[in-house]
Amino acid sequence: MSVVKNILMRSFGRPTGLLGRVGGIIMARMNRRIAQRVIELLDIQPSDRVLEVGFGPGVGIQLLADCVPSGSVSGIDASAEMVKQAKARNAMGVRTGRIELRQHSVEDLPYQPASFDKTLAINSLQTWPDAAAGLREIRRVMRPGGEIALGFTPHSGQVKEGLTEAIVAAGFTDARLVELDEGFCVLATTPGD
Repeated sequence: MSVVKNILMRSFGRPTGLLGRVGGIIMARMNRRIAQRVIELLDIQPSDRVLEVGFGPGVGIQLLADCVPSGSVSGIDASAEMVKQAKARNAMGVRTGRIELRQHSVEDLPYQPASFDKTLAINSLQTWPDAAAGLREIRRVMRPGGEIALGFTPHSGQVKEGLTEAIVAAGFTDARLVELDEGFCVLATTPGD
C-alpha cells in the first residue's frame, strides 16, 4: 500500500490514532450535508428501526435520532476511534438506549434477520473489505420492503458504474442512482413478502 493511501485509510477509511481523530473532525463537517440529503431520500418515519453502516464520527446517527422519536438507531463501524467519537457526539441517546453503536464489520452483522426498516451508508462502501458480502449481510438484517441508501461525496473515490448491479446481485430490487448536489446516492428496496 502506498504511503499516501495508508495515510488516507488511517484518516478516513478505517481511522486510527491521531490521524483518525483529525479525520473524524473533518468527516463530521464534510459529510453532514450528504447525510441530511440521504436521510431525506430514505423518508425515515418516526417509528423506523434504522441502521447506519460505517457511521464515522456519528453525524448521521445524530440526524437519524432526531427523525425516529419512537424508533431506534443502530450503527456499526470498523474503527474504534469512530465508535468513540460517535458515542461522545450521541451520548444522551446511547445512555437512554435509543442509539446503539458497535465496533463491528459489515460482513458479519451482529443483528437478527429482518431487524431494520432502513439502512444507510455514507462514503463507506469503498472501504469495506468485501462489498458484495457486506451488501448481502445488510439485506439479511433488513425487513421485507425495507430501503437502503448508499451516499457518496465526490471526494469518496467511489465510481458509479456497477453500483446498482452490485446491489441487485446482493438481493435488493428497484435499484436506482440519484444525482445530488453533494454527490450521488444509490437507493434500493428489499423484496416484499
